[in-house]
Amino acid sequence: MREQVGRVDLSLRDKAYFHFALAQGCEVNGEYDEAFFHLERGNKIKNDQSLYSIERMDKELQAQIDVCDETFFGDLGSGGHDTKDPIFILGLPRAGSTLVEQILASHSMIDGTLELPNILSIAQSLRGEDIYGKLGNYPKSMNSLTLEQRETMGKGFIEDTKMHRKDAPMFTDKMPNNFRHIGLIHLIMPNAKIIDARRYPLDCCFSMFKQLFAQGQEFSYGLAEAGSYYKSYVNLMNHWDKVLPNKILRVNNEDIIEDLEGQVKRMLEFLELPYEKECISFYETDRSVRTASSEQVRRPINKEGMERWKPYSKHLKPLLNSLGEELLKPEDIAQINR
Repeated sequence: MREQVGRVDLSLRDKAYFHFALAQGCEVNGEYDEAFFHLERGNKIKNDQSLYSIERMDKELQAQIDVCDETFFGDLGSGGHDTKDPIFILGLPRAGSTLVEQILASHSMIDGTLELPNILSIAQSLRGEDIYGKLGNYPKSMNSLTLEQRETMGKGFIEDTKMHRKDAPMFTDKMPNNFRHIGLIHLIMPNAKIIDARRYPLDCCFSMFKQLFAQGQEFSYGLAEAGSYYKSYVNLMNHWDKVLPNKILRVNNEDIIEDLEGQVKRMLEFLELPYEKECISFYETDRSVRTASSEQVRRPINKEGMERWKPYSKHLKPLLNSLGEELLKPEDIAQINR
Protein backbone atom coordinates (compact mmCIF):
# COMPACT_ATOMS: atom_id res chain seq x y z
CA MET A 1 0.00 0.00 0.00
CA ARG A 2 2.95 2.34 0.61
CA GLU A 3 3.84 1.99 -3.06
CA GLN A 4 0.26 2.52 -4.17
CA VAL A 5 -0.11 5.90 -2.48
CA GLY A 6 2.67 7.29 -4.68
CA ARG A 7 0.98 6.40 -7.96
CA VAL A 8 0.66 9.40 -10.26
CA ASP A 9 -2.65 8.14 -11.69
CA LEU A 10 -4.43 8.19 -8.33
CA SER A 11 -7.10 10.81 -7.78
CA LEU A 12 -6.67 13.08 -4.77
CA ARG A 13 -9.70 11.42 -3.22
CA ASP A 14 -8.08 8.00 -3.50
CA LYS A 15 -4.75 9.32 -2.21
CA ALA A 16 -6.52 10.60 0.89
CA TYR A 17 -8.15 7.20 1.45
CA PHE A 18 -4.79 5.47 1.08
CA HIS A 19 -3.13 7.83 3.57
CA PHE A 20 -5.83 7.26 6.19
CA ALA A 21 -5.67 3.50 5.67
CA LEU A 22 -1.88 3.53 5.97
CA ALA A 23 -2.13 5.59 9.14
CA GLN A 24 -4.41 2.98 10.67
CA GLY A 25 -2.09 0.16 9.71
CA CYS A 26 0.98 1.95 11.02
CA GLU A 27 -0.72 2.64 14.33
CA VAL A 28 -1.57 -1.03 14.77
CA ASN A 29 2.13 -1.79 14.25
CA GLY A 30 3.22 0.88 16.72
CA GLU A 31 4.78 3.01 13.96
CA TYR A 32 3.36 6.26 15.29
CA ASP A 33 5.59 8.73 13.47
CA GLU A 34 4.75 7.22 10.10
CA ALA A 35 1.09 6.98 11.10
CA PHE A 36 1.06 10.69 11.86
CA PHE A 37 2.80 11.44 8.56
CA HIS A 38 -0.04 9.74 6.69
CA LEU A 39 -2.72 11.37 8.83
CA GLU A 40 -1.21 14.76 8.11
CA ARG A 41 -0.96 14.08 4.38
CA GLY A 42 -4.48 12.69 4.11
CA ASN A 43 -5.97 15.57 6.04
CA LYS A 44 -4.02 18.12 4.02
CA ILE A 45 -5.50 16.76 0.81
CA LYS A 46 -8.99 17.10 2.26
CA ASN A 47 -8.24 20.52 3.75
CA ASP A 48 -6.90 21.86 0.46
CA GLN A 49 -10.13 20.79 -1.25
CA SER A 50 -12.26 22.37 1.46
CA LEU A 51 -13.57 25.92 1.69
CA TYR A 52 -13.48 25.77 5.49
CA SER A 53 -12.27 28.88 7.27
CA ILE A 54 -11.55 29.16 11.00
CA GLU A 55 -12.35 32.87 10.85
CA ARG A 56 -15.68 32.35 9.09
CA MET A 57 -16.75 29.64 11.54
CA ASP A 58 -15.75 31.77 14.53
CA LYS A 59 -17.83 34.60 13.09
CA GLU A 60 -20.82 32.31 12.58
CA LEU A 61 -20.73 31.00 16.15
CA GLN A 62 -20.11 34.45 17.60
CA ALA A 63 -23.23 35.67 15.78
CA GLN A 64 -25.30 33.26 17.86
CA ILE A 65 -23.83 34.78 21.02
CA ASP A 66 -24.35 38.35 19.82
CA VAL A 67 -27.97 37.82 18.77
CA CYS A 68 -29.18 35.38 21.42
CA ASP A 69 -28.14 37.49 24.39
CA GLU A 70 -29.75 37.87 27.81
CA THR A 71 -32.65 39.95 26.50
CA PHE A 72 -33.33 37.99 23.30
CA PHE A 73 -35.49 35.22 24.75
CA GLY A 74 -37.22 37.56 27.18
CA ASP A 75 -38.19 39.96 24.39
CA LEU A 76 -39.60 37.17 22.22
CA GLY A 77 -41.50 35.67 25.13
CA SER A 78 -42.91 32.17 25.43
CA GLY A 79 -44.14 30.34 22.38
CA GLY A 80 -43.38 27.53 19.98
CA HIS A 81 -44.73 23.99 19.89
CA ASP A 82 -45.16 22.53 23.39
CA THR A 83 -44.00 19.03 22.43
CA LYS A 84 -41.76 17.10 24.82
CA ASP A 85 -40.95 14.38 22.28
CA PRO A 86 -37.43 15.31 21.04
CA ILE A 87 -34.17 14.68 22.84
CA PHE A 88 -31.37 16.55 21.10
CA ILE A 89 -27.97 14.93 21.65
CA LEU A 90 -25.41 17.36 20.34
CA GLY A 91 -21.80 18.48 20.62
CA LEU A 92 -18.84 17.44 18.49
CA PRO A 93 -18.19 14.32 16.42
CA ARG A 94 -16.23 11.59 18.23
CA ALA A 95 -17.33 12.96 21.60
CA GLY A 96 -19.50 10.06 22.73
CA SER A 97 -22.88 11.11 21.37
CA THR A 98 -23.44 7.71 19.74
CA LEU A 99 -22.89 6.04 23.11
CA VAL A 100 -25.34 8.41 24.80
CA GLU A 101 -27.90 7.74 22.09
CA GLN A 102 -27.45 3.97 22.31
CA ILE A 103 -27.93 4.10 26.08
CA LEU A 104 -31.10 6.16 25.79
CA ALA A 105 -32.45 4.19 22.82
CA SER A 106 -32.31 1.11 25.07
CA HIS A 107 -35.10 2.67 27.15
CA SER A 108 -38.62 1.52 26.32
CA MET A 109 -39.89 5.09 26.08
CA ILE A 110 -37.24 6.40 23.66
CA ASP A 111 -36.79 5.74 19.95
CA GLY A 112 -33.26 6.15 18.65
CA THR A 113 -33.23 7.70 15.19
CA LEU A 114 -30.39 9.26 13.19
CA GLU A 115 -28.41 12.44 12.81
CA LEU A 116 -31.48 14.24 11.55
CA PRO A 117 -30.91 17.23 9.22
CA ASN A 118 -34.19 18.98 10.03
CA ILE A 119 -32.96 21.66 12.43
CA LEU A 120 -30.13 22.53 10.05
CA SER A 121 -32.71 22.83 7.26
CA ILE A 122 -34.89 25.16 9.33
CA ALA A 123 -31.86 27.31 10.12
CA GLN A 124 -30.96 27.37 6.44
CA SER A 125 -34.48 28.50 5.55
CA LEU A 126 -34.07 31.46 7.91
CA ARG A 127 -31.10 32.64 5.88
CA GLY A 128 -33.42 33.47 2.98
CA GLU A 129 -31.39 34.21 -0.13
CA ASP A 130 -28.23 34.37 1.98
CA ILE A 131 -27.50 30.70 1.22
CA TYR A 132 -23.90 30.72 2.44
CA GLY A 133 -24.49 32.97 5.44
CA LYS A 134 -22.25 35.74 4.13
CA LEU A 135 -24.79 38.48 4.82
CA GLY A 136 -25.55 37.36 8.36
CA ASN A 137 -29.33 37.10 7.88
CA TYR A 138 -29.44 34.21 10.33
CA PRO A 139 -29.55 34.22 13.33
CA LYS A 140 -30.75 37.86 13.22
CA SER A 141 -33.84 36.73 11.33
CA MET A 142 -35.07 34.90 14.44
CA ASN A 143 -35.93 38.29 15.93
CA SER A 144 -38.81 38.66 13.50
CA LEU A 145 -40.37 35.22 14.00
CA THR A 146 -44.01 35.43 15.05
CA LEU A 147 -45.60 33.13 17.61
CA GLU A 148 -47.47 31.42 14.79
CA GLN A 149 -44.27 30.85 12.79
CA ARG A 150 -42.47 29.41 15.79
CA GLU A 151 -45.30 26.99 16.53
CA THR A 152 -45.54 26.01 12.87
CA MET A 153 -41.81 25.30 12.70
CA GLY A 154 -41.95 23.18 15.84
CA LYS A 155 -44.95 21.21 14.61
CA GLY A 156 -43.28 20.83 11.23
CA PHE A 157 -40.20 19.33 12.86
CA ILE A 158 -42.29 16.75 14.70
CA GLU A 159 -44.29 15.91 11.58
CA ASP A 160 -41.27 15.65 9.30
CA THR A 161 -39.36 13.36 11.67
CA LYS A 162 -42.21 10.88 12.21
CA MET A 163 -40.82 8.63 9.49
CA HIS A 164 -37.77 7.90 11.65
CA ARG A 165 -39.73 6.98 14.78
CA LYS A 166 -41.55 3.92 16.02
CA ASP A 167 -44.05 3.99 18.88
CA ALA A 168 -42.10 5.44 21.82
CA PRO A 169 -43.25 8.79 23.22
CA MET A 170 -39.77 10.33 22.93
CA PHE A 171 -37.04 10.15 20.30
CA THR A 172 -33.44 11.21 19.84
CA ASP A 173 -31.92 13.53 17.26
CA LYS A 174 -28.16 13.01 17.30
CA MET A 175 -27.07 15.69 14.84
CA PRO A 176 -23.93 17.04 16.58
CA ASN A 177 -23.93 20.40 14.79
CA ASN A 178 -27.27 21.30 16.34
CA PHE A 179 -25.27 22.90 19.16
CA ARG A 180 -25.01 25.92 16.87
CA HIS A 181 -28.80 26.24 16.85
CA ILE A 182 -29.89 25.76 20.46
CA GLY A 183 -31.47 29.22 20.40
CA LEU A 184 -33.62 28.20 17.44
CA ILE A 185 -34.54 24.87 19.06
CA HIS A 186 -35.65 26.67 22.20
CA LEU A 187 -37.77 29.16 20.25
CA ILE A 188 -39.70 26.54 18.30
CA MET A 189 -39.77 23.69 20.87
CA PRO A 190 -39.11 25.17 24.32
CA ASN A 191 -39.82 21.90 26.16
CA ALA A 192 -37.39 19.80 24.11
CA LYS A 193 -34.59 18.18 26.11
CA ILE A 194 -30.97 18.88 25.16
CA ILE A 195 -27.93 16.79 26.11
CA ASP A 196 -24.41 18.04 25.40
CA ALA A 197 -22.17 15.00 24.87
CA ARG A 198 -18.64 16.11 25.67
CA ARG A 199 -15.22 14.49 25.63
CA TYR A 200 -11.80 15.62 26.84
CA PRO A 201 -10.46 17.96 24.13
CA LEU A 202 -7.25 16.10 23.27
CA ASP A 203 -9.08 12.79 22.91
CA CYS A 204 -11.92 14.38 20.97
CA CYS A 205 -9.89 16.53 18.59
CA PHE A 206 -7.30 13.90 17.78
CA SER A 207 -10.03 11.33 17.20
CA MET A 208 -11.66 13.74 14.73
CA PHE A 209 -8.31 14.27 13.01
CA LYS A 210 -7.91 10.49 12.64
CA GLN A 211 -11.39 9.96 11.23
CA LEU A 212 -12.04 10.46 7.53
CA PHE A 213 -15.69 11.48 7.63
CA ALA A 214 -17.90 10.58 4.70
CA GLN A 215 -19.05 14.18 4.37
CA GLY A 216 -19.04 17.47 6.22
CA GLN A 217 -17.04 18.04 9.42
CA GLU A 218 -14.43 19.99 7.47
CA PHE A 219 -13.06 21.42 10.72
CA SER A 220 -11.52 17.99 11.34
CA TYR A 221 -9.03 18.28 8.45
CA GLY A 222 -6.33 19.97 10.51
CA LEU A 223 -5.17 20.04 14.12
CA ALA A 224 -5.42 23.83 14.31
CA GLU A 225 -8.90 23.73 12.78
CA ALA A 226 -10.11 20.99 15.14
CA GLY A 227 -8.74 22.75 18.21
CA SER A 228 -10.21 26.09 17.24
CA TYR A 229 -13.60 24.53 16.58
CA TYR A 230 -13.58 22.74 19.94
CA LYS A 231 -12.71 25.96 21.75
CA SER A 232 -15.45 27.89 19.94
CA TYR A 233 -17.94 25.12 20.70
CA VAL A 234 -17.15 25.33 24.43
CA ASN A 235 -17.48 29.10 24.28
CA LEU A 236 -20.91 28.88 22.65
CA MET A 237 -22.10 26.17 25.03
CA ASN A 238 -21.04 28.34 27.97
CA HIS A 239 -23.17 31.09 26.47
CA TRP A 240 -26.22 28.83 26.13
CA ASP A 241 -25.78 27.80 29.77
CA LYS A 242 -25.81 31.46 30.74
CA VAL A 243 -28.87 32.59 28.77
CA LEU A 244 -30.82 29.32 29.07
CA PRO A 245 -29.95 28.07 32.57
CA ASN A 246 -30.81 24.43 33.35
CA LYS A 247 -31.83 23.87 29.73
CA ILE A 248 -28.89 21.61 28.82
CA LEU A 249 -27.51 18.53 30.54
CA ARG A 250 -23.77 18.11 30.03
CA VAL A 251 -22.64 14.49 29.93
CA ASN A 252 -18.90 13.85 29.85
CA ASN A 253 -17.76 10.71 28.09
CA GLU A 254 -15.18 10.08 30.81
CA ASP A 255 -17.90 10.16 33.48
CA ILE A 256 -19.92 7.53 31.63
CA ILE A 257 -16.85 5.30 31.46
CA GLU A 258 -16.15 5.70 35.18
CA ASP A 259 -19.74 5.51 36.45
CA LEU A 260 -22.15 4.17 33.85
CA GLU A 261 -25.06 3.53 36.20
CA GLY A 262 -24.74 6.90 37.88
CA GLN A 263 -24.72 8.75 34.57
CA VAL A 264 -27.63 6.70 33.21
CA LYS A 265 -29.71 7.60 36.26
CA ARG A 266 -28.67 11.24 35.90
CA MET A 267 -29.75 11.36 32.25
CA LEU A 268 -33.06 9.62 32.88
CA GLU A 269 -33.83 11.93 35.77
CA PHE A 270 -33.18 14.90 33.48
CA LEU A 271 -35.52 13.37 30.91
CA GLU A 272 -38.13 12.68 33.62
CA LEU A 273 -38.15 8.97 32.84
CA PRO A 274 -38.00 5.94 35.14
CA TYR A 275 -34.81 3.94 35.43
CA GLU A 276 -34.57 0.82 33.25
CA LYS A 277 -31.70 -1.64 33.56
CA GLU A 278 -31.67 -2.16 29.79
CA CYS A 279 -29.87 1.18 29.51
CA ILE A 280 -26.90 -0.39 31.32
CA SER A 281 -26.75 -3.30 28.86
CA PHE A 282 -27.07 -0.90 25.92
CA TYR A 283 -24.70 -3.01 23.80
CA GLU A 284 -27.39 -5.70 23.57
CA THR A 285 -29.92 -3.33 22.01
CA ASP A 286 -30.55 -4.33 18.40
CA ARG A 287 -30.78 -1.19 16.28
CA SER A 288 -29.04 0.33 13.29
CA VAL A 289 -26.14 2.67 14.10
CA ARG A 290 -24.65 4.59 11.17
CA THR A 291 -21.79 6.55 12.68
CA ALA A 292 -18.06 5.97 13.07
CA SER A 293 -18.72 4.70 16.61
CA SER A 294 -21.05 1.89 15.54
CA GLU A 295 -18.66 -0.87 16.62
CA GLN A 296 -17.87 0.66 20.02
CA VAL A 297 -21.52 0.74 21.11
CA ARG A 298 -21.85 -2.98 20.43
CA ARG A 299 -19.50 -3.70 23.33
CA PRO A 300 -19.61 -2.99 27.07
CA ILE A 301 -18.02 0.20 28.39
CA ASN A 302 -14.22 0.21 28.13
CA LYS A 303 -11.33 2.66 28.20
CA GLU A 304 -9.82 1.79 24.83
CA GLY A 305 -10.54 5.21 23.35
CA MET A 306 -8.93 7.19 26.14
CA GLU A 307 -5.54 8.91 25.74
CA ARG A 308 -4.91 7.51 22.27
CA TRP A 309 -3.34 10.85 21.40
CA LYS A 310 -0.39 10.26 23.73
CA PRO A 311 1.86 8.30 21.34
CA TYR A 312 1.53 11.26 18.96
CA SER A 313 2.06 13.97 21.57
CA LYS A 314 5.22 15.42 20.02
CA HIS A 315 3.23 16.24 16.88
CA LEU A 316 0.34 17.97 18.62
CA LYS A 317 1.62 21.48 19.31
CA PRO A 318 -0.67 22.99 16.64
CA LEU A 319 -3.60 21.44 18.50
CA LEU A 320 -2.35 22.73 21.84
CA ASN A 321 -1.86 26.22 20.42
CA SER A 322 -5.38 26.40 19.01
CA LEU A 323 -7.08 24.88 22.05
CA GLY A 324 -5.21 26.97 24.58
CA GLU A 325 -4.18 25.66 27.98
CA GLU A 326 -7.34 26.46 29.94
CA LEU A 327 -9.19 23.31 28.83
CA LEU A 328 -6.29 20.89 29.35
CA LYS A 329 -4.60 19.07 32.21
CA PRO A 330 -1.18 20.53 33.15
CA GLU A 331 0.53 17.17 32.76
CA ASP A 332 -0.83 16.81 29.22
CA ILE A 333 0.39 20.28 28.29
CA ALA A 334 3.82 19.34 29.63
CA GLN A 335 3.89 16.12 27.61
CA ILE A 336 3.08 17.93 24.36
CA ASN A 337 5.68 20.63 25.07
CA ARG A 338 8.54 18.21 25.75
